[in-house]
Amino acid sequence: MNNQELIIEVNNLKTYFKLDEGTVKAIDGATFNIRRGETLGLVGESGCGKSMIARSILRIIDPPGKIVDGQILFHRNAGFTDGGKHVEKVIDLAKINPNSPEMRAIRGAEIAMIFQEPMTSLSPVYTIGNQIIEAIQLHRPVTNEQARQEAIDALRRVGMSLPERRVDEYPHQLSGGMRQRAMIAMALSCQPSLLLADEPTTALDVTTQAQILELMMRLKREFGMGIVMITHDLGVIAEIAQRVVVMYLGRVAEIADVRSLFHDPRHPYTQALLKSIPKVGRRARVRLQSVKGMVPNPYDRPNGCLFHPRCPAFMPGVCDRSEPPLISLGGERQVSCFLYGGAEKS
Repeated sequence: MNNQELIIEVNNLKTYFKLDEGTVKAIDGATFNIRRGETLGLVGESGCGKSMIARSILRIIDPPGKIVDGQILFHRNAGFTDGGKHVEKVIDLAKINPNSPEMRAIRGAEIAMIFQEPMTSLSPVYTIGNQIIEAIQLHRPVTNEQARQEAIDALRRVGMSLPERRVDEYPHQLSGGMRQRAMIAMALSCQPSLLLADEPTTALDVTTQAQILELMMRLKREFGMGIVMITHDLGVIAEIAQRVVVMYLGRVAEIADVRSLFHDPRHPYTQALLKSIPKVGRRARVRLQSVKGMVPNPYDRPNGCLFHPRCPAFMPGVCDRSEPPLISLGGERQVSCFLYGGAEKS
């Protein structure tokens, strides 16, 4: 794979929270990459570290959380040479001070994020326009009038009705779908190369969900950016993603292209997630399966493979003894499971 296709390389990333009760390993050795122009799905149960990966990339981890190991290599667009050759500058975001001018220049401009709940992410005491204008002027030297017009254009681009009027309205005056569009307009106001979308369709009706997803895909094609789609909804992933990273308790369980993942899942956790999806048709009356057990307490993580207490393919003396490595299955498929090798020889 040509490195110029990459935007982000996450290598053995570890983000821990050291608390009085113990250490919470929110991300514990995650490794994957994100490419330009693709939609990468990030899936898993609540508490598996999906949102924390996005926050680690943006370096907006709430204290006492801290990146303790690993790399987040950002392939930053540095322009073109006189001969028209594309130039990249690779920066390790994990080593940059979160409050440094360099990180502040990247955050929101080159890497943007749509947060899970726009009503709590947008300030209730400022108009939509003021908040978008602030994001624009933070990264670009434009006048107030120019920034206001760009904010109106951004709202129009995301399909906001009457953008000249909406720009002066407050978040509580907008519907859920309109607030989400305003969040997208703010995130894309500086045309980032990577968009982190954390559950962007949560609490929206299915019609509005479809409109928001269609909007994001259209804007992705327009700007040529990469998207990381964080969601619980595997139906959304099947519709818009090209590759999928399955997370479990802060670790990567499986990486595959979307077609292979849905038609031939390899990790027992992935298989269990797919079996829990309701099916339409002749098998619709079959009792819906659920993933056995519950996600372990973060202060009491199991030894060995983190999924082994819930795994139907559990191998005593193997799965509970050591952590399985991320094994390549050929092509782009990777899985972290002793069923495919990697077990220590006794």
